[in-house]
Amino acid sequence: MNDFVRARSPHDEKRSRGFTLVELLVVIAIIGVLVGLLLPAVQAAREAARRCSCSNNLMQINLACHNFEFSHEHLPSGSISESGPIVNEPVGQHVSFLVQLLPYIEQRGVADQFDIELGTYDPANAPARAVAIPAFLCPSFPYARTSDDSSGLSNYAGCHHHVEAPIDEDNSGLLFLNSDVRYSDIYDGSSHTILVGEMLPNLDGLGWASGTRASLRNTSAITGMSVWNSEREIPDDEIDKSFVGGFGSAHTGGAQFGFADGSVRFLSESIDPVVYSNLGNRSDGAMMGDDY
Repeated sequence: MNDFVRARSPHDEKRSRGFTLVELLVVIAIIGVLVGLLLPAVQAAREAARRCSCSNNLMQINLACHNFEFSHEHLPSGSISESGPIVNEPVGQHVSFLVQLLPYIEQRGVADQFDIELGTYDPANAPARAVAIPAFLCPSFPYARTSDDSSGLSNYAGCHHHVEAPIDEDNSGLLFLNSDVRYSDIYDGSSHTILVGEMLPNLDGLGWASGTRASLRNTSAITGMSVWNSEREIPDDEIDKSFVGGFGSAHTGGAQFGFADGSVRFLSESIDPVVYSNLGNRSDGAMMGDDY
């Protein structure tokens, strides 16, 4: 009987410890499935973190507006300029409310290099205008400066009006041409009135220092990245220079807004248009509930 028993060799020992090709393919397939399940969760967690950071930026701008109001007894002007309506061209003074807030968001160095009297487009203000300020940028938006690197961008705009209209001195929002709105002027209540909100800037625009549509928007619409990507292909000379446009964000489903009471809320793209328009008007007399 011992004649039929073959001794195990060292080579047999090594072969018994290895993986077959089928086993290896099964392991690879399982790892692929697990990675496929994990990646969306990781991306969702990253987007949640970016959205939280974006909310903090809005709260910082909100707080800066409040501190400005405490110091000057009125909110900053949405745009400081000689006359209106404002057109989206580098002509005029056009100093944005964001320039006026610089000392209140720990950007005193940039503020000291910006001469408001000279106007936004003066060559002396070019170095300050080109600075990309983190507090003005949403982490979910992939750009920080205009296409020619001449100006830093902003993903946050003041609300100048409740419908599409040129930026002028008779707008119904809180931040418009040469405005000096006090909290006592907010008839509808600060918790029912939008102060600032997210927006998707034009890469060929005029940057955060410009008191044009580059830093002001209205409650006519809420747009997403898909609309922004399609509109950015439109040549500049085909765009109405007095057009301002609505808010929008790189976040899915809507945008975040800072209200005049200091709160930050996410508004859906599917919000009732009438309710949304009322939120952009400081004194329309509408009886607002919690439907948004």
